[in-house]
Amino acid sequence: MGWLVLYRLLQLLQWLIIIRALMSWFVDPRSTNPVVVLIRNATEAILRPIRSVLPDMGGMDLSPLVAIFAIYLLQELVVRAAMM
Repeated sequence: MGWLVLYRLLQLLQWLIIIRALMSWFVDPRSTNPVVVLIRNATEAILRPIRSVLPDMGGMDLSPLVAIFAIYLLQELVVRAAMM
């Protein structure tokens, strides 16, 4: 049962990262909307370390893509661990 909760939390995190990437195209970065701030704060702890490692891509942020891939791998590990 605990594996399912972890899997769902990782899935929620994936969606938050996708929403944040979409928000970067449509929402003012200085927005103080509580929902925007919540999503930004929830994902920044994951994306900031990835950004610091990735090379500068000239304004294109690939950290959400890397984070989603890493979360996918973690989800696969959770599924495999749950099957044992």
